[in-house]
Amino acid sequence: MKLIILIILRFVLFTIASNAQTVEFNHKTGEYLEVDDADIYYEVIENAGKPTLLFLHGGFGNIEDFNSILSMFANDYRIVGIDSRGHGKSTLGPGKLTYKRLQLDVEAVVNHLQLKDIDIIGFSDGGIIAYRLAAANEIPIRKIITIGATWSLSDAELMEKIVADITLEDWKGYFLNFYQLHNPQPDFDRFTKCVIEMWTDKTENGYPLESVENITVPTLIIRGNDDNSIPLESAVELAAKIKRSLLFNIPFAPHDAHNKYPQMFEIVAKEFLNKCEK
Repeated sequence: MKLIILIILRFVLFTIASNAQTVEFNHKTGEYLEVDDADIYYEVIENAGKPTLLFLHGGFGNIEDFNSILSMFANDYRIVGIDSRGHGKSTLGPGKLTYKRLQLDVEAVVNHLQLKDIDIIGFSDGGIIAYRLAAANEIPIRKIITIGATWSLSDAELMEKIVADITLEDWKGYFLNFYQLHNPQPDFDRFTKCVIEMWTDKTENGYPLESVENITVPTLIIRGNDDNSIPLESAVELAAKIKRSLLFNIPFAPHDAHNKYPQMFEIVAKEFLNKCEK
C-alpha cells in the first residue's frame, strides 16, 4: 500500500513539474530592429492567442533581469522584452541617450511587431519609459505597472546627488562583465557617460514631468519603502496626477521591490492586470 501511494505521489509531482512553464530571456533567441542608427535587440516568448506583456528593464540592466518573475505570467501572456538602446545586446548609436530616445525605440519595436492591447511592466528606467509611452499615447497600451520609477524635476535633482558619489570604476564593478560579454559594440566608458547624462537630464526629453497628467490608462505604481531614488512624497504626488492609478508602497523593500518580495508582487500585479476596468 505504501509503495502504491509513493508511486502515485511521484507521478503527481512529475506531472506538476512537467506542466509548470519555465520561461526566460536568454540573449540567444531574439532579433534586431534597426532604429535610427542603432540595432535594438528584442525577444518574444510566444503564447498563441494571448495578450502581450512587455518588459522594460532599468538603467545599466537588460531583459534577463526579469527572469525571476517571467514564469508568473507565462501561462497568460505572449511575453516581449526589449534591451534599451546601448544596454544588453542593443547598440548605442552615435547620438545622445535620452528617455525620449528610448521611448521612440520602444514604439518602433511595438509597431514592427504589430502589438495590440499591451500591458507593460517597467522597472526603474523602464518605468520612466512606460510613463512617457502612456502619456504620448502613440501605441495601444492597456495597463502599465512601474517599479521604482521616477518622474519629476525634483527626482532628477535627487539623482544628480546620488550619482555624484559613484565612480566609473564602481559602475564597472556592477555591470562591466555582462556588458562586455553581450554588447556587439562595447564602449563602457561612453555608455556610462550617456546613462548618467540621461539620468540627470532636466529637459522635456528626459523625465515625463507634468505630461504624466496625460496618462489615461490604469497604472499601478510600485515603490519599495527603502528606495532612496524616489521619495514617498514624490510617489504620492504622482499617484494624484494620474487619474486611474494605484500606489503600492512595499514595507522593507529596496529599489527592486519585485525581486525582494516576488510573491507579494505576483499577487498584486495579477490582481491589477486581471481586474476589469469600467
